[in-house]
Amino acid sequence: MSTQPAPRLTRLLEAVLEVGTDLDLRGTLQHIVDGAAELTGASSAALTTADPARDGLAEIRTPGRDGTPEPADRLRMPIHVRDEEFGELRLAGRPGGDPFTAEDEQLLRVLATQAGIAIGNARLYEAARQRERWIEGAAAVTNALLTEDGADDALTTVAERARLLAGASAGVILQPTAEGGMEIVTASTPEDPDGIVGATIAPGSPVLEQLLGGQPVFIADSATDPRMTTHVRHRFGPSMMLPLRADGRLIGTLALPRRRGDRPYTAVERLLATQFASQAALALVLADARRGRERLAVYEDRDRIARDLHDLVVQRLFATGLMLESTQRRPGADDVRDILGRAVDELRSTVQEVRTTILALRQPPAGPPTGLRGRVLRETASAAARLGFPPSTHFTGAVDTRVQDEVGDRLLTALRRALADAAGRPDVTRVEVAVGTTAVSPDGRNGPGGVRLTVFDDGTGPGGEADGEGTTVTWWSPL
Repeated sequence: MSTQPAPRLTRLLEAVLEVGTDLDLRGTLQHIVDGAAELTGASSAALTTADPARDGLAEIRTPGRDGTPEPADRLRMPIHVRDEEFGELRLAGRPGGDPFTAEDEQLLRVLATQAGIAIGNARLYEAARQRERWIEGAAAVTNALLTEDGADDALTTVAERARLLAGASAGVILQPTAEGGMEIVTASTPEDPDGIVGATIAPGSPVLEQLLGGQPVFIADSATDPRMTTHVRHRFGPSMMLPLRADGRLIGTLALPRRRGDRPYTAVERLLATQFASQAALALVLADARRGRERLAVYEDRDRIARDLHDLVVQRLFATGLMLESTQRRPGADDVRDILGRAVDELRSTVQEVRTTILALRQPPAGPPTGLRGRVLRETASAAARLGFPPSTHFTGAVDTRVQDEVGDRLLTALRRALADAAGRPDVTRVEVAVGTTAVSPDGRNGPGGVRLTVFDDGTGPGGEADGEGTTVTWWSPL
């Protein structure tokens, strides 16, 4: 009696056990393909899936077989996961053209049955692992937005975390515009981000109605889908566009595009990302409410300080000034009257500065200035309290984009010094500040360009270039 079946049965058992050892779906499929080729002695084996979008896998082959012509003789076996057809296992004939036997088919059927069970287990494991990652990610975003000082970058936090969870090429936040379209306001990408922020979906775009209605949109290929109209669409392939909606309000849309040629998003990934977007939208609303409460507390505190300054400091300074004025009118030495006169003037100036501070405290706190233009305006606004009037400010050229931070810091130092000098000169009633970029250096030669600061005041005294009609301070630096 032949003893051949025993080794093949042993190899079958080994293949079955090998298939069930890996919980990763791709690894499980590779074990199935390799085991089928080893068990039957096939020249090559491949497993094609019936629904590539379901698991993000289209075909798994034996190593080293890509591009190699397959023999004409073949054996095919379907694989079912529960009652669903998962795919088909295809074997190419043995070297020398030996055909597959009925025993080969029977062994392959047993392996396919076990493969269906292993694939089902791997799917469950993968879904559980993905769900755990997305839940942890949503919790991390909520914690960051509600407890950390970086909540001001809330949209960036959401975009960055979602990009990492989805394995996307970019995480993008779009918000509605006043014109009825949508604009990209935040983009998180490890690659070139140029041109992404500021890109818009114009009113009338086919996809816009769904987005503004708070409906998710799933794109197979952003570069070729006619619904996509942004000028950066050619960079991306599969994409999810998910509503950030909470309390009946649409905050924006979270877009998670992958690179062109990357695998499409699975149904599980779409579901988990949609749930993440809902959780993130709620966290954004809660974070905004938290910041609102903090601003209210700041307003109340500022109002209290303003009342204290007005009720205590101003009244006492005013009373002290009246006492000095009455003392000044009494007979006495002229030098004492002069000293008292200067003291009265100082008190009046102090009262004016305190009142200006009170008015500023009762205004909503301004956000931090952005760009050189905003920083210059902040400096001139601060100088208004010392001068008793606001300086006029003019800008020429692209000062926000051309002037680097280091040069801008030196310019602001020169501006503070010039404004302080102007505040210390008598009879100053007008201050003009001009900041502009230029392509000509102070010696009149063309070059790479620079930035010029000019501060003029109509007072008299030392400092700057006295020309009989005021004082001008000029500062220049190359870019």
